[in-house]
Amino acid sequence: MHVPTDIEIASQVKKKPIKDIAALIGLQEEEWEPYGKYKAKINLSVLDRYKEQPDGNLILVTSINPTPAGEGKSTVTVGLGQAMNQLGHRTVVALREPSLGPTMGLKGGASGGGYAQVVPMEDINLHFTGDIHAITAANNALAAFIDNHIYQGNECHIDVRRIVWKRVMDLNDRALRNVVVGLGGIKQGVPREDGFNITVASEIMAIFCLASDLADMRRRLSRIVVGYQTDETPVTVADLGVEGALTLLLKEAIMPNLVQTLENTPAIIHGGPFANIAHGCNSLLATKMASKLGDYVVTEAGFGADLGAEKFLNIKARMGELDPKAVVIVATVRALKMHGGAEKANLKEENLVALREGIKNLKKHMETIEAFGLPFVIALNRFVHDTDEEINFVQSWCKEQGVEVSLTEVWEKGGNGGLDLAEKAVQTIQNKQAKFMPLYELEETIENKINRIAQQVYGANGVHFTPQAKEQIKQMEANGWANLPICMAKTQYSLSDDPKRLGRPETFDITVRELRPSIGAGFLVALTGDVLTMPGLPKEPAALKMDVNENGDAVGLF
Repeated sequence: MHVPTDIEIASQVKKKPIKDIAALIGLQEEEWEPYGKYKAKINLSVLDRYKEQPDGNLILVTSINPTPAGEGKSTVTVGLGQAMNQLGHRTVVALREPSLGPTMGLKGGASGGGYAQVVPMEDINLHFTGDIHAITAANNALAAFIDNHIYQGNECHIDVRRIVWKRVMDLNDRALRNVVVGLGGIKQGVPREDGFNITVASEIMAIFCLASDLADMRRRLSRIVVGYQTDETPVTVADLGVEGALTLLLKEAIMPNLVQTLENTPAIIHGGPFANIAHGCNSLLATKMASKLGDYVVTEAGFGADLGAEKFLNIKARMGELDPKAVVIVATVRALKMHGGAEKANLKEENLVALREGIKNLKKHMETIEAFGLPFVIALNRFVHDTDEEINFVQSWCKEQGVEVSLTEVWEKGGNGGLDLAEKAVQTIQNKQAKFMPLYELEETIENKINRIAQQVYGANGVHFTPQAKEQIKQMEANGWANLPICMAKTQYSLSDDPKRLGRPETFDITVRELRPSIGAGFLVALTGDVLTMPGLPKEPAALKMDVNENGDAVGLF
């Protein structure tokens, strides 16, 4: 039997014109701009018109530590939104924009799957409305301004050995991690070491996702630290005087994007930072907009609760004064078996022994969400190879823990496969009072904040700071940056900073090798383990299966 691919399913479903989706959520004609038939930009004036409107109930979807292929968090987010609307709750989905890195690489896109997708999926997974390209352009324009400033006399006295701003591109390209620029003689600039990050790791992406309006984005861009003078005085975008030009490049992109799911549920998709190297959430503007336009908002944060959810709650919700009401933790039998010691090649085989051991990973993520004072529901995202015995084990275990669990089949059945999850999510919000609190106070020391995350969220004994990291902490304190939240850069595959330590590891320390200031974004980045800000492509990237047919339609896109 042929199982249709995601793109085959998406191409067969009838989409509504975007004007109908805009009308569905109460947008006036002047408040949105069409990008073709099925995409639109939403004007920020909507937030002014709905300023007095109470926020809808915010549901955050997170997960356990995933397998390399992911556990369907975006799929569950979309399916839950569809199910909520089927039950008569006016619901808007809020998602991140997919990066071409994973789309062309290993993991695939981020538009959901099966019968729980956002469409037009080929547009969303490729160039969409050009937001990520605009961020790439702004980032690289700043890099050009820096090198030109140095070439033209270096009025800001930038030490070329202390430039921290890197160029970016929205693809995985390991060959660009470390490069030398300015070669070729005196007319080609000043030679220096440089490197590339992936666009979604750019501080401009984080600023884009945390800005409250255009003016706030301009202020944040001006605070970006691009490098240091020889005496370690920071040099900022404001010193170069180019914050206006960068804002100009982003003035269209800052407007959130409106699309729809396969069941015509409104979806706002905007911003796309990775959660292992950035803060991993869609834009604050998109979430706030969805909160004004729907009675319920279903949003997601990247990777497991140790990364995306931790940053959503400690960084995004704090900055945006968001009030999450409940969390959905996505778990899969295959990932739990992997965490219990099953080989990745054998995850389709029944293995109750591995499942029993691996479920400790789920338990740790439950404890993390409880530490934030939030009620939750477990979504057991069913895959075709899961056996009844495995499903029954997870459900029985959850019942023993006194935890709500829902067998979720939205990939196969769309909203119908998430009705039970939707009902339990609504009941959880109605019956359990959320008492949301971030895990640390901003006034705590940098070391204390990192230790709190490592111990309470990862289960670590403590944190080891390298000599370089200790020096950087002193410098950040001297520059007055100590009161910012922390954005941890860590592997997504393990609770520890070692991707091979699966399950619920014990007796381990986290090693912080480096700290980087993201002053425009408003946080400090702590790099752990061997996490990379420019990924590489796998041996057989997904791009090998991609093409277009004679009609110009995408094929092989999942």
